[in-house]
Amino acid sequence: MLDRYTISDNIMLSLDSDAYMKCARCGKSAMVTDGSTGERFCGVCGFVVNERIEDSGPERRSFSKDEHEDRSRTGGPSSLAIHDMGLATMIGHDNKDATGKPLSTSMKSTITRLRTWDSRSQVHESQERNFRQAFSELSRMKDKLALSDSVVEKTAYIYRKALEKNLARGRSIPGLIAAAMYLACRDTGTPRTLNEVARQINIKRKDVSRCYRLLLKELDLKMPVLDPIKCMSRIASQAGLNEKVKRQALTILEGANRMEITAGKDPMGLAAAALYLSCVINKEDTTQKVIALAAGVTEVTIRNRCKGLRELLDIKMPDKLNSKLGRPEKFMSSTIQMIAPTKSNEI
Repeated sequence: MLDRYTISDNIMLSLDSDAYMKCARCGKSAMVTDGSTGERFCGVCGFVVNERIEDSGPERRSFSKDEHEDRSRTGGPSSLAIHDMGLATMIGHDNKDATGKPLSTSMKSTITRLRTWDSRSQVHESQERNFRQAFSELSRMKDKLALSDSVVEKTAYIYRKALEKNLARGRSIPGLIAAAMYLACRDTGTPRTLNEVARQINIKRKDVSRCYRLLLKELDLKMPVLDPIKCMSRIASQAGLNEKVKRQALTILEGANRMEITAGKDPMGLAAAALYLSCVINKEDTTQKVIALAAGVTEVTIRNRCKGLRELLDIKMPDKLNSKLGRPEKFMSSTIQMIAPTKSNEI
């Protein structure tokens, strides 16, 4: 029997009161065990009986003082992204007993049958099978889209809420989990587009969009507007732009936010336009096509957003940019001149 007491924050001692444990030097039975070093010594004369003993206490881990006080158990954490939330147990595949000896032939067949029934019992309901398929897709998309654990947990939470309201009936599991993932990305401010999510899960965009609108309506969710500044950093990394260009683009987007001209605009398009304007200002040799591919938008979108940012923020640009973006007023005047003779001839 052990009486435990603490002499400091990091040292835990145990007083061994068993009668058979006696000191070999003084003959006293006041054995003390140091839990941090594993030493067992006499509490009277200090004679060390064992330098290292096995810890027979509960399996716990602690790497800091806070974790030591928290006393958390070992093992995998529970997660909403697992069909049973990580709370189920599994029968091991080693056909050995607790002492390491191989099992007999009859016991092997019994354990094999128990393993089969154990695996069947974990997914015996249709909802459990649905969760297993959906979260398998979620795990695969997490690696492809480089998503954080918080986004994955939020996705699993939204999907579980959707199944509680019976929204999965008559709809594809990949489409619903993709819509839940897009909602989680929007809620956490992770810059991922609907086209990107649909492409990675290999379904049509309109199917994901339909499930997205359904979840918004039935679950009564309010999604925040995606910040173009967060999109800008990701586009710049994919396009291989330097830090100077990113700082200039950040200044442009902050000015656009102050003037409240970002409302109703695609965040990816605004971020791509700000990056292209920054490239031209800093004389970086980057085309609209490279930035458009990195942002997942068209070159026309970049030109239109560049024109709006230049006019509203009064950005002075060289003639090179004007020639690339085009002058719509000249195009309109030439078009009118071409149409005018035709109208006069008809009259």
